[in-house]
Parts: sequence; C-alpha cells; structure tokens
Amino acid sequence: MACSVVQFCHFQDLQAARDFLFPQLREETPLGALRRDPSKSTNWEDDGWGAWEETEPALQEPEEEGNTCKTQKTSWLQDCILSLSPTNDLMVIAREQKAVFLVPKWKYSDKGKEEMQFAVGWSGSLNVEEGEHVTSALCIPLASQKRSSTGRPDWTCIVLGFTSGSVRFYTENGVLLLAQLLNEDPVLQLKCRTYEIPRHPGVTEQNEELSILYPAAIVTIDGFSLFQSLRACRNQVAKAAASGNENIQPPPLAYKKWGLQDVDTIVDHASVGIMTLSPFDQMKTASNIGGFNAAIKNSPPAMSQYITVGSNPFTGFFYALEGSTQPLLSHVALAVASKLTSALFNAASGWLGWKSRHEEEAVQKQKPKVEPATPLAVRFGLPDSRRHGESICLSPCNTLAAVTDDFGRVILLDVARGIAIRMWKGYRDAQIGWVQVVEDLHERVPEKGDSSPFGSPQGPSRVAQFLVIYAPRRGILEVWSTQQGPRVGAFNVGKHCRLLYPGYKIMGLNNVTSQSWQPQTYQICLVDPVSAGVKTVTVPFHLALSDKKSERAKDMHLMKKLAALLKAKSPSLDSVETEIKELILDIKYPATKKQALESILANERLPFSCLRNVTQTLLDTLKSQGAESVDEALLQFCASKLKLLHLYESVSQLNALGSPSDTSFSDNDLAVLLRLDEKELGKLHALLEKYKQENSRAAVRFSEDQDGVLPVKTFLEYLECEKDVISVKKMSEEEHVALGSFFFWKCLLGESSTEDMCRTLEAAGLSPQLLLSLLLSVWLSKEKDILERPQSVRCLHTTLSLLSRMKVALDDAWDSQSVSPWWQQMRTACIQSENNGAALLSAHVGHSVAAQISDSATEKRFSQTELGADAEALTDSWEALSLDTEYWKLLLKQLQDCLILQTLLHSRADTRPTRAPSLPPEPLPRLSVRKLLEGGRGGIADSVAKWVFKQDLRPEVLTLANGERDAENPDEPKEGISRGLCEMSEADVDLGAIPDLLRAAREQFPCSLELDVLHAHCCWEYVVQWNKDPEEARFLVRSIEHLKHILNAHVQNGIALMMWNTFLVKRFSAATYLLDKVGKAPKERLCRRDVGMSDTAMTSFLGSCLDLLQTLLEADVGRDEMQAPDLETEDAWLAVEGPISIVELALEQKPIHYPLVEHHSVLSSILFAVMRFSLRAVKPLSLFDSKGKNAFFKDLTSIQLLPSGEMDPNFISLRQQFLLKVVSAAVQAQHAGAREKDGSDAAPAPPPGKDLEWPVLAVDLAHHLQVSEDVVRRHYVGELYNYGVDHLGEEAILQVHDKEVLASQLLVLTGQRLAHALLHTQAREGRELLARLSPTLCTWLKAMDPQDLQNTEVPIATTAKLVNKVIELLPENHGQYSLALHLIEAVEAIAIPSL
Repeated sequence: MACSVVQFCHFQDLQAARDFLFPQLREETPLGALRRDPSKSTNWEDDGWGAWEETEPALQEPEEEGNTCKTQKTSWLQDCILSLSPTNDLMVIAREQKAVFLVPKWKYSDKGKEEMQFAVGWSGSLNVEEGEHVTSALCIPLASQKRSSTGRPDWTCIVLGFTSGSVRFYTENGVLLLAQLLNEDPVLQLKCRTYEIPRHPGVTEQNEELSILYPAAIVTIDGFSLFQSLRACRNQVAKAAASGNENIQPPPLAYKKWGLQDVDTIVDHASVGIMTLSPFDQMKTASNIGGFNAAIKNSPPAMSQYITVGSNPFTGFFYALEGSTQPLLSHVALAVASKLTSALFNAASGWLGWKSRHEEEAVQKQKPKVEPATPLAVRFGLPDSRRHGESICLSPCNTLAAVTDDFGRVILLDVARGIAIRMWKGYRDAQIGWVQVVEDLHERVPEKGDSSPFGSPQGPSRVAQFLVIYAPRRGILEVWSTQQGPRVGAFNVGKHCRLLYPGYKIMGLNNVTSQSWQPQTYQICLVDPVSAGVKTVTVPFHLALSDKKSERAKDMHLMKKLAALLKAKSPSLDSVETEIKELILDIKYPATKKQALESILANERLPFSCLRNVTQTLLDTLKSQGAESVDEALLQFCASKLKLLHLYESVSQLNALGSPSDTSFSDNDLAVLLRLDEKELGKLHALLEKYKQENSRAAVRFSEDQDGVLPVKTFLEYLECEKDVISVKKMSEEEHVALGSFFFWKCLLGESSTEDMCRTLEAAGLSPQLLLSLLLSVWLSKEKDILERPQSVRCLHTTLSLLSRMKVALDDAWDSQSVSPWWQQMRTACIQSENNGAALLSAHVGHSVAAQISDSATEKRFSQTELGADAEALTDSWEALSLDTEYWKLLLKQLQDCLILQTLLHSRADTRPTRAPSLPPEPLPRLSVRKLLEGGRGGIADSVAKWVFKQDLRPEVLTLANGERDAENPDEPKEGISRGLCEMSEADVDLGAIPDLLRAAREQFPCSLELDVLHAHCCWEYVVQWNKDPEEARFLVRSIEHLKHILNAHVQNGIALMMWNTFLVKRFSAATYLLDKVGKAPKERLCRRDVGMSDTAMTSFLGSCLDLLQTLLEADVGRDEMQAPDLETEDAWLAVEGPISIVELALEQKPIHYPLVEHHSVLSSILFAVMRFSLRAVKPLSLFDSKGKNAFFKDLTSIQLLPSGEMDPNFISLRQQFLLKVVSAAVQAQHAGAREKDGSDAAPAPPPGKDLEWPVLAVDLAHHLQVSEDVVRRHYVGELYNYGVDHLGEEAILQVHDKEVLASQLLVLTGQRLAHALLHTQAREGRELLARLSPTLCTWLKAMDPQDLQNTEVPIATTAKLVNKVIELLPENHGQYSLALHLIEAVEAIAIPSL
C-alpha cells in the first residue's frame, strides 16, 4: 500500500479548448494548407477566392518560429488560468479574455469501459470592458438547501478576477450573475475558505470567506453573505428568463478591505483565519508593540491572520483585530440574463430593480463608488532582500504553509510562530499542494503495551499532512511527509502538467449540515495535457508513521521482501513455497495480507500447486483463529480464490485426460442430427464450401488458448466468486473467447468428455446462461477450424443438449405463448456474429436441439395426461413449438442470405488496374444479421457497392446478374451492354466466380439488389471516394457511368441532382471563378489551392460535370414517360431499421428546371473546352450577360430569370470568337498530333471519344449561344482543309448551308497551297511555271501568305480535287469564278512536271 497517482477522468476533446484559447496553434490553417504536399488534396473550401494572388516566398517561415510553436503546443496549459471544483463537477480554463467551462460526463472509452470525461460545456469571451483580461479563477460548489440532498452540490459558481479590478460571478452556462468593483487595481489572486468541523475543542471555528488580493490591498467577503447573494442572483436570473418582470431584493455583500502597508510588492497571499493568542503570546506581543509598561486585556483578542509573499519582506504576516472596523456594504452590480436580453445593472448602493433603457445607460456610464481601504501594517516578516516569493499554499489544518520563490526553493512555514522550519532546494517554477489523510480505525492494530488512546480501535482518528511538490523542469511529482518526514513518493508525470490544489470544499455548510454530508471531493489534482487526463494523488496514512516498531511498517517491509522473492529466480520451488507461506502468515494487517495474496496469485512464475497450497494454508490459518479476530472480508476472499483454483484444476485435468472420439461421421448422420433432408443438406454443404473458398481471412487466434490452455493468472482475472456463485467480470470479446476455449474447445473437438465438463461447471456454480454465452463465443470465433471438422457439429449438439437440460436453463413453467429466453439468447448471439458460416451451423444445431427438447416434453406430457385433457396439452405444446420454430426459420433464412452476401464480398476478380489509387481502399466490413437489420433499406446494396468499388468492376458486370430480367424483357435493346462487355477484354479482367455469386445474391435479395438500386449505390460510392481524393478522376467518371446505367428516370434524376448539390457544385463554382480571374487555363498550383485538385484532374472533372448535366437533362425528359419505382423489401428483412436509403432520398428530390440545367450545361462545355485545349484570353463569364451570370450555381430545381430574346451583338461576337477557337483547337488536337509520334502524349488525354465530338458540340453551343451555326460549320471545313484532311472536309461540306461563302474561303486556302508549291519549294521550276501563268493569277498568288497553312505537304492531286470542288460550289456568275478556272490551269501545270 504505497503512494500512487490515479487517473480518474479524461478530457473528451482538449484540443478543441486549446484551439479556442490559442487560435494560432490550430492544426489546419490556410498557411499550413498551402505548405502541404501539392500531391495531396487540400481543403479548398476554406481558402478565399483572392488567395491565388499570394506569392510563393510568403510560404517560408523561420525555423525558430516553428520550434517555438511546437513547444507551445505542449506547454500551452502553463499560460492559462486553471481552476477545478473540489467536487470535480466543473473545470475552468481561461486565457486573456476567453474562457472554456468543462463539465464531466460518463462515456464509454475506446476499450469499452465506462469512464468520466470532461467535455466542453460553454466557451466564449468574458471581457466587459475593453482590454481587460482574466487574472484568477475559482470554481466554488454551493451546497443544496434541500433536505433530501445526497451530498452533491446544488450548483457550482465560477468566480473570475480581471485586470480592471472587477470580480464577476458566473453560472456553469456562462451567465453573469454578479459583478463587483472593489478596487481599481488588477486582481492578483482569488482564494476561498469553506467550513471545517474543528478537530479539537481548543481549535477556533473558522468562518467561510472569499479573499481577493490586489497589489496593495486585500478584500475578504463573508461566506454566508456571498452564499445568500449568489442563490438570490441565480433565482433572479431564472425568474427573469421565465417572465422578465419579477425582481428579488437580495442582501448586499458584506466585505472588509485592508490596505497592506510596509510591503514593496505582493504576489500571493493566504488567509489563515481567526486566531486567538494564548496569555503568554498575548503578553509577548503587547510588550513588543507597547513596551514594558503596555497594558493587556483580560481576554485575548481574536485576530484575522494574513500571510503575503513577495519582496521586502519576502513573507509578511498581518493581523487584523476583529471588531476594529465595521464591514462595508458592497455596491453591487447585478446581471440578469434571459433568453432574449442580457442587462448589467450598476448602482451606488444596494440592489436595483428593472429600469428603462435610458436609465440603464446612464447608470452604466457612471463608475461605481470604490470604498477606501482600512490601513493594515505588517506585524513582522521574513526579511530577505534578494529573495522574491512566487506563491504560498496553506495546509488544510491551517498550521503550516509552503512558499515558493525565484531561487528554486520550497520553504515550509510554521504559521503560528511565523518561522521557517524546513527548506527544499532545486524546485524552480514549482507547483505545490497538500494532501490530508485521516487514519482508518478499522485497519488499526493495537501495539503491545500501548495504553494511549490512539492505540485502541475506539480512539480518535489521527490526521497526517503530506506536501505535494510538482517540479515541471524535471517532470517529477514528489510527496513529502511533514514536518520533518522523508519523501514517501515520487512519480514521473511529464513537464507540461498543472497541479491544482483548491484548498476548500463546498460552501454553504455549517456545524449541523456538515456532519451528515460526506461529499466526494478531491484534495489535489494533476492535469496532463499530453495524455488528456486528470489524476489525483492517494497517500496511505501509515506513510506518516515514523515508529520503527509499527506493525504497518513491518508489513510494508514483508511486502517488499515478498515482491523481491517473487521476482527472483530460484532453483528450488519447495523452498520458495515455504518462504512465501511464512511471509504471508507474518503479515498482520488484513488489507496488506489481501494485497500479498493478490500479488502471489498474479505471479506467472509460480506453479499452480504452489498457488493452491499457499491459498489453502492461509485459509486454514484464518479458520483456526477466533471468529472475533478474523477479518470476514479476507476470509471470504481466500475462500473464493481457493474455489476458483479448484475449478481451474478440475477443468485442466478433464482437458488433459481426453476421450476416444468416434471419427466416423457420415453425411446421413449429420442430416439426421440437424433434421434436414438430403436436398437441404446438400444445399447447406454447397453454401459452406463456396464460403470457405472465398473467405481467405483466417479466424482470430490467441496464442494462450490455441490448445484450450489458459494461464491460471488470466483465469483468476476473468472470474469472480460470490456466495457460491461464479460470474464473469466485464471483459472484452477476445477475453471471453479465451475463457470459453478453456472450458469447451476440447469438448468441441471431441477430445474431452462433454458430460463430465458440464457436470463440473454446473457444480462449481456457473449459470447455464453464462456457459451458453461462453460456448457460443468460442464456436463463433473459431469458424475456420470448425468448417474443417464436420464432426464438431455433433459435439456442439451434445454440449448444447446438456446445457439446455441444466436447472434454470429452460423453465418448465414458461408461458407457452411467449418466446423462451434461453433460445432467444442463442439466436441473439447468432444475429450479432460476423462469422456467418459458424453462425449458420450453430443456428441449425439450436433449431434441432429445441425441436428435440420440445418433442420429448410433448411425449412426456402426452403420457401423463388422460385422453380428455390430451388435446389441450398438445395444443399448448404445438403453439410454443410454432412460435419458437418461426423464429428459428426466420433466423436460418437471414443467416443464409447473409452468408451468400458475405461470400460475394470476399470474392476477388483478377484485374489489372491502370494505376494504383493514392488512397488505399477501406477494408470491407464483415457482415452480420444485426448489421444488415440496422443498416437501413439500402444497407445491403451499399455493402455490395463498396465491394464493387474495391474490385473496380465495370458497370456492365452487374448486368450479368440480371438474367431473369433479360429473360422477361427479350425485346429490350442491349447494344450498350454488349458493347461494354466487349470492351472488357479477357486480358484486363478475369471475373472467375463473380457472375455466379452475383446471380446467387440477386436471387436471395431480388428487391434490395435490384439493378437500378445497385447502380445507384455504386454511383454514390464512387463519387464519395472521389470526393475523398479528387485526384482520382476516374472515380468520378466511373460514377457517371453507373448513373447512365440506371434505367428508371426518376431514380436517375434524383441521384444526379444529389451528386450535383452535395459534391460538384462548390468545386464547379470554384473552377468557374478561377478561370474567369486568370483568363486562361490555370497552372497546377492555383488549381490545387482554389479547387482542391490538379489541372489535369480539373479538366476531367469539368468533362464529368458536362456528362452529369446532360444525363440530368435526359432523365428529366424520361420522367414523364415512366412511373416512379415501388421500393419493396424481402419478407425475411421486413424488420430492417436504420438510415433512409439513397434511392428513397433520390425519389424525394424535386424535378429540375430544364432551362436552368441547360444553362449550366453550356457553361460546363465552355469551361471544359478552355481546360481541354488550354485556350488563352478567354473569360467564361464574360460570354454571358448579368441575367445569365446571376442564374449560375443556384438550386437546379428553382425557377431563375434567364436570358431571353435578342442578345447584345458584342456578346454574340465574343461567343463566335470563342467557338471558332474551340473548333480550331479541336481540329489541331485531333490531326496535328497524328503526324507526330509523341505529340499526343504532351496534351492531356480527355475521356475517350471526346475529340471527335467537339465540332458537333460547338455547333450545339452555337445554337444555345445565338451564334450562326453555319459560321461554325464553315470554319470547321476550313480547318480540316487547312490541316490537309481533305477527305473529312468533303464530308463536312455536306452540312454547310451557305456553300458560296465557303467556296470563297476554300479558294483562298487553295491559293495558299499553290503559292507554297510555286514560291517556296521550287526555285527555277517555280519561276518557269509562274511565267506560263496569267499575270492576274501570278499577282494573286504572290499576295497569298502560305505561312497560315498548318499542313504544307498536301499532294498536288488532292489540291486539284479541292479546286474542282470550289468550281463546283461557286456559281458561274460569281466574281471569283474566272480565278478558279485559272487555278485549274496552274494545278495542271504544276502536276505535269511532277509526272
């Protein structure tokens, strides 16, 4: 029983409080986001649109600043004001003008254990005046006035001192109750004293008070007055919040204000309380003050003692005579807060009622009157000019005080004598506190020959005081016995903790109420921000005893000797056992003896025989003593441990003996055992075989229970025995499996006698329900071993039958109309299990055993009844059988469905992905019936969708499972499906058994895995994964592929609209504004910062947005042609509960506004073109007027004012220029790169087939943008001829309407080709040919600029075809017709030499 540091509370989210108080220490800042790796996605939503203008050098920061910030992240608590209520019901953390109030809540930890956690209850800013900060804080619990109170405080008041001199009182919710300005200097320290029952008749009873320290004054507020005022203010606030018109007049505060004189500086103080001098001290003091002739009073006067620390003197002692000054009545400021208003009332004196607004403003502007302080000179002190005090901490019994200084010393003061009695060195920046321990009379053992009252169990309790010192520089916490005692404890706790010592308890108690109250309070606490925990120090009383003959000291010596013996390696176990027995029998205190036995049983080196013999010897010794001198709790503890040891021995012997197992176990025997026919058994066998093949994950194994062996130490930790009943402690699932394996694994393998094991466990006091739970836990956890041993099913059947026939397992008197709790427990375990193969087998076994027991009960009842009563008995039995049978059949169907679905999710396709995703896919969760029932109506499809994403299957694969649907609709077109399947070559994917498993799952879940439902969930899963990592553009592309495969337009419309609103519209708007600001395709850095993805990913993203909007338009048209689907659920899964499914949400979406979606589609086409072809000098929003701009990024279901009528010619001109740029860039991307080997690698690869569609898309955009479509078509034809793709140009000519204008354009292009051939390629031959041509044609050719030609290597024969085409298009009366005829001559002249 040594000193210990115990953690009793955690912080739920301490980082949130730190981020609120220190905003500069937040993990996620815009600057930090910019500094992150550009390959990772950033939180684009937090950055402003203008942030892209920032320069790169601003990202660099000095290394020293980073180190300082890292240090501050761990030591930030040292810069805060902390206060913890002694009842642990509130904690305050304040810094400057901000504060966080934390309240405890009981929650489950990560290990599943319930523990108390501090959570943020309120946070905000507390400053009323500008520039004021919090300097001190107190959390004072106030006692309840109700008679039925259990000892807990009614509520806790927060007292805060500010640099302005104000002291304000708040509720736990941050509501201001009371504000008081008692001095205009900053508040240095707040301290409180509550009522304590005097330990001795001679000790003066102390009153409650709140003391406030200022730089040159100290104010003490009477505790009773403060208690009544705070209760009245709280009632006032509550009533004002309810009605707003009631007013209570609470009494004003009574306080005393002393002006401390003859002291240079004061840093901290301690209010010792009222003290009465002895006659000798009275005469000594009078002589020191008044000299030899001083007169003294007959009765010593009562004085209030105050101790200050600071400088000159280092420690000052002040004494204020009681009655020398009258208490002052405070000028109170009452704040009444309600849900609607919060007003602060100030007054010259007394309390104010409700006033008008003008009166309130006038009162607030007027400063409250500050009473002058009564001078109080220092009586004496400890003069040390070089030493400066930092803090003082008064002991609980007001006799000692510990002081810290700037020299790293801790000095212990005798308060009554005013002298230093002890000093500790080497504790710089130390934090101190006290622990007072009261002796437990029940543990006191009388000493021989001791006649003092403290030596008997009936004497008064002794009290010991320990000083706790926390040295943050060394990260150590020490506990010292006072006054001259040794160090009794030292702990390494870290360098960033805070030691909190309130020094008070609950306010509002008196000598009557405090006797009946025993509130749970913490004397001292250590707050550790690194581990986010709150710890307390526990010190046993015996550490204060310095007597070498003390029995407690002897016991501690024996405990240390026993601990050393248990750690040592000894060759002789017999001698060790003998020595252990001698040591434990020599220990006197029962609590220490119990602790010794616990340490022996927890030792892993001692053999089992030694543990049993030691426990048996101790129990026999205790029984041989008298009943009066034996501790009953220790006796019961020994007996229970010995019983557990005997049980462990019996089970170990049964497991070691073994039994011959009958290995011959045919399928026919299994069918009879499970009551199945051959067809049902064959189906079950096939299901389990598929499950074993696909389930590659091995079952969980434990090294300690691999062979059904469990260490005795672990066995004793798992079980506890009370009154002949053995129960299991609260433990984890793995520990549950380990204990179950120790009991039943050998039985399930057929290597141990099941009958003997069940009989032993029942005789030991283990309940059948507990044994059933352990049996099922081991069976369900060892699925892989069980599926490989079919004979284990027979062993489970035997074990379950034996457990069911135990007493209390199945109640014969159970109502036949109700469900048996015994079988319901087994069904619940199967429902919760994630090992579906083992769960299905155990459900079959349970169903068989239940039917067998029911049949035997029916036969027994039939044989005992007469023929007249026979029918009624059979009816009751049949009803009970029917009710339980229906539950078993439902469970078997659910487990079978779950098994097939789990088999599908374990299957894998041998795919060859194009590239690995940057984020690893999340592992698929293992399914259970419980998870499917709680997953909502879309839970089944959602789990399959996650599997589809993990396998990266194409949408066409899912149609393979739609065999029944295809058979019912043979006329439905399947071109798209067949084309998609053809695209999946065998080299890319090997589906294996996936189509068959998909078909089987579809047969089990025809409603939940309906094709549209499955595509909808796959679509949503892909877009969710894309949102996590926007760099994976193929996820969004695949999502829209699934969206296009949804056949029902209602579902398709809803899913597309939800995708747009949830994931796309914000990034789409960000991309729009970025492109519009930059005026060109932005670089990667800007894309990452503003949109959260690279430029390549943003190009694909904009293309996907275009596809989504086009799909949305098509779905809106299709909505009118079909009805919304009826969502049904399979009969076995009608009890499903949980969140609403994606399809249900999609059907609830409103219909879109078609023109608005079309408007967004035009914008997405423009953005996609700019990014795809890296166009320059294009501002997308400049192509739209104000109406068009205002309609963007609005809800697609809303009616917006869109542009209509004739557009401004300036806009049309800009739009035409843009479309011609797009056509030129599209032709260049398609045909210019075809002549170069690696030209296509340089440009960003678009989605397949997009380049061929750009001219068609440009013509479609021209229609929406009110641009002449024929202009775009003519430009397209010209660009094709410009790049020498004459055969495609001839096809495109057919769609041009104004062929005359086109012919004129092509005539110029022909001239450029001829000019290049005559003037730039041939020297002498060219000049000779020019001499043959007419002068008009020569002049015209010389005026041509062949540099505009993109392809100058066109054969002359092809150009000749072009000239003929031009003549064909030009009418004969056209002005350039004759020029075209001359071109024919020129072409022929060039062609002849080439021949």
